[in-house]
Formats: sequence, C-alpha cells, structure tokens
Amino acid sequence: MKKTIFLLALTLLLTITASFGQQDPQYTHYMYNMNVVNPAYAGSRETLSIGILGRTQWVGIDGAPQTITANVHAPVGRNLGLGLSIIADKIGPVKEQNVFADISYTVNTSEEGRLAFGIKGGLSFFNGDLANLLAPDGSIGDDPLLADNLTETFPNIGAGVYYYTDKFYVGASVPNILESAHFDDTSNAVASEKMHGFLTAGYVFELSDNVDFKPAAMLKAVPGSPLSVDLTGNFLINDRFELGLAYRFDDSIDGLVSFLVTDDFRIGYSYDYTLTDLQDFNSGSHEIFLQYDVNLSRKNLKSPRFF
Repeated sequence: MKKTIFLLALTLLLTITASFGQQDPQYTHYMYNMNVVNPAYAGSRETLSIGILGRTQWVGIDGAPQTITANVHAPVGRNLGLGLSIIADKIGPVKEQNVFADISYTVNTSEEGRLAFGIKGGLSFFNGDLANLLAPDGSIGDDPLLADNLTETFPNIGAGVYYYTDKFYVGASVPNILESAHFDDTSNAVASEKMHGFLTAGYVFELSDNVDFKPAAMLKAVPGSPLSVDLTGNFLINDRFELGLAYRFDDSIDGLVSFLVTDDFRIGYSYDYTLTDLQDFNSGSHEIFLQYDVNLSRKNLKSPRFF
C-alpha cells in the first residue's frame, strides 16, 4: 500500500511537469516545515503546533535569498484540520510576503494509516525595487522595463494530499496553483510566479532501542528549470537528539541537527555547503527552526512524534 501510493504520487508529479527548479523558497528542514508547502498536513500532529523557521542563503553574496516562515495548525473536530502560514521572502530587489489559510480533511484508511486532503488560499504581496538595480559598471541601469517599482497584491490557492502512519509519510502538493504575471506601467510583463509542485516522503527505521534512522526526500518542480531533489538521512538518538546529512542534487551538501528540549519544544539548525560555482563567492547557507506543540486536550499524546 505504501509503495503503491508513493509510486503513484511520483508518477503524477513527473508526468504533469516537464522541467523544474527553484522559485519558491527552499528549506533544508522541510520535514519540520511541512504545512507551508502542503495544506493537507494541517492538524496531522493531533495537537496545536507552532513553527518558526529562518533561512539565510549564500552568505556573502549581496541580495542572496533570505526567508522567514511562521505557521500554526491544529485539528478541529474529528476529521478537520485548520492552519495558517506566513512566508516572508527576499531576494535581491524583490520582496514577497504570503499569508495563507489551510483546511484539511482526513480519513482513516486502515488501523494505522490516514489519508488527508487539503486546500489553501490567501494573498501574496509583491514588491520589486527594480528602478534601483545596478548595471554591471556600478551605475543605475536605464532599461525602460526596469524604470518603475512594482507593488502588487494578488490571490492564490493551493492543494495537497498527505498519507501517513506513525512511521511513514508521503505527500504531494501544489501550494500556488495560480500563475501570476507582474506588469510595469506600459503593460510589459517583467516577472511572473510559476506553479510549483512538491513531493515529500519519509520513513522511520528502528535500528535499536535508542537509535532510529529517518530517511526523507523532497522533490520540487517548476516549469523551465531542472528538477530539485533533496535526500536526507537523520539519526534519532534516545527520541530527543537528531543528527544527519542531506544532499541537494548538483547544489549542496547539508548538515542537520535538532534537539527536543522538552516533550513539546524542538529546536534545530542546518548548514548548507554550496557545491556549485557559487562556492567561491559565499560561505554557505544557515537555517534555524523552532517547533512547539501545545497540548490543549491534556491527553497523553503519542511520543515520540516523528513527523
């Protein structure tokens, strides 16, 4: 059943897109930032869950990407989940803020398995300070297409599906279905938002009473760029300390660490070492996240919570 669902999701993702890459922010700790990209994840932790992530990419390069995300989600009723996610992303002269509300519906497929369907909707606030871009000689360019700043607000919607058990998950999602073009005062298109597709999966192998191995993968797809593939392997020690490595194909090798400070609070950090030609111009990328689960029901929650 698990293999069938995984293969169907992978086939679907590879069939509906021809070539792929990064336009939306990328995350090394994607497994702890899931409902930002997949609304079906909302409520799956069976309690009120709050997460914050900050990422600084390619440190040392002017205008390199910087991202902050915040999300909160919880189950409501028997089968429904609600969530809210905020993404603030900056790259060069372009700033974008996204605010999305999520709703999910979950059905039990077996004694252990659950299948969730989710949709998200919200607004994106786009600001491009194009008029102050510098030409290669250091002067401000005089390209008429870049003569004006762009400030726009536009709606977007997304959808996702998420299958999970206590030790396995696979999800497929498109968090921004609507492709939005940005125009200058002369009605020339100067930028556009492309539809992104995500496929995520993970499993937990019990190696001993105190050590678990948690492989995970994320494929990210956007038309017009190469497929982005993240493969991650984390070791969970004593259900509290996590240490691992990740490889982003043709891009970086990453080190990850996280610690469950209390039964409800986790903190994590990752460092990405660039493998492309950009390695000569930056000192890597840094990412930190905080996750806090609020037990409002006062019931004994399942522990550990792997995903």
